[in-house]
Amino acid sequence: MRQNPGLYEQNCLDRNYPAVAGNAWKILDIHSKLVGKQRETLDLRRRNNEVGKSIQRQAGLGDDAPEAGRRALLEEAKKLKEDLKQFEQWEGEAAEEMLALGLEVPNLSSDVTPVGDRPVVVGYINELDIVGPVAKEEAGTAGRSHVDIGKVLGILDFEASATTSGWGWYFLQNKGALLEQALIQYALEVAIKRGWKVMTPPTLVYEHIASACGFMPRDANGETQRYEVAGEEGGQKSGKPSLVLAGTAEIPFAGSQANKTLMASELPLKVIGPSRCYRAEAGARGVDTKGLYRVHEFTKVEMFAWTAPATPQDVGDRFGSGEEEESQTDLVFDEMLAIQKEILEGLGLRAQVLEMPSTDLGAAAARKVDIEAFFPSRTSINEGYGELTSASICTDHQSRRLGTRLKFPGGGSLGFPHTLNGTAVAVPRVIACILENGWSEEDRTVTIPECLRKWMPGQSATISRQRHNG
Repeated sequence: MRQNPGLYEQNCLDRNYPAVAGNAWKILDIHSKLVGKQRETLDLRRRNNEVGKSIQRQAGLGDDAPEAGRRALLEEAKKLKEDLKQFEQWEGEAAEEMLALGLEVPNLSSDVTPVGDRPVVVGYINELDIVGPVAKEEAGTAGRSHVDIGKVLGILDFEASATTSGWGWYFLQNKGALLEQALIQYALEVAIKRGWKVMTPPTLVYEHIASACGFMPRDANGETQRYEVAGEEGGQKSGKPSLVLAGTAEIPFAGSQANKTLMASELPLKVIGPSRCYRAEAGARGVDTKGLYRVHEFTKVEMFAWTAPATPQDVGDRFGSGEEEESQTDLVFDEMLAIQKEILEGLGLRAQVLEMPSTDLGAAAARKVDIEAFFPSRTSINEGYGELTSASICTDHQSRRLGTRLKFPGGGSLGFPHTLNGTAVAVPRVIACILENGWSEEDRTVTIPECLRKWMPGQSATISRQRHNG
């Protein structure tokens, strides 16, 4: 950051982080002052050594040493010691301030990330015979909402959750609950056949692990992002690290390799697993956040990977290299996208693939690709499209903060691996999308995608009206 303050300033502005755009310049200023004071302190240390030796010589003279000279040396030694102590204290505070400023700065965006707030459509899923968004043909008539469908079928209950937990929570019932389990198994099956290792993470994580992954207490707009958990003895007041509920399995997955050294020969390391996720922000109530689309707690199957940069020389290179397109990072990222597309193709959901712009990237991401599916009830919003999956390359932003090191064969200095994350299935939104796209107004049933039926009782092909105890 000291070497490229202008680059980091512009990157912050491009990503809508104006409050921290000047941090690199502040770091540069503090460091310049620090270097100047360190030079001054070298003279103090030299003089301190000289005075120490003079005092020793005076002590060797015994009673023959001049009292006034000895007293002056002792006074000077005392003052030098106090000056050095003050500098060391200031030096520590300066280092802490530079670190705090640096931690606030988001990752550098990739070269392929569009600058601004408009994503670029790079492809479609299940749209073989259609040019452009399918929503343009259907925008005139909004379909039935999954909230109404779930109520008709007896598989969603928002009234009960409003009583137990408030707005933004829900109960899945009967085949709705079974559909959740079927989606988990389907996503795991698709990834396992590509060699991904299954891992189920803990829900609670230390606050510093979440922060290192880019999930701060509040987002760039000041909105609360996460739920904090107070311990029996008051969390930090008791001297224990604070805990938070993980907003995504990305956090515990990344933290599982904190303060460890990975061998480049063992990478890529790819894991996938289901978890419960908790988001304090669920948006204001309205059509765009209605029902299952934005909730406080949900099940998600998440992919996470550690990869090696293209060559040992690229380790820690913040600005890419000529071999970047052939890197292990990009190959695994492409594999994540392929898994996401295969899952949505199998579910028969129509979707568009988007290269996300700089203002939409989280703090840790250098690049992000979202896949938005068509929701018949949302035609008045974004032509009916809503996000179902997201995949991000975080380069070494998270691994540096977590102390995850990388070692190449042949030794040399240690570097940092890249980290990547991607949604396999965000269960509530996928259920909402299946309900709306599979709904038959005439039969009052929902068609279950064929790929899920083997995990449904009796390999059910449809969901019809069920009573709560059914």
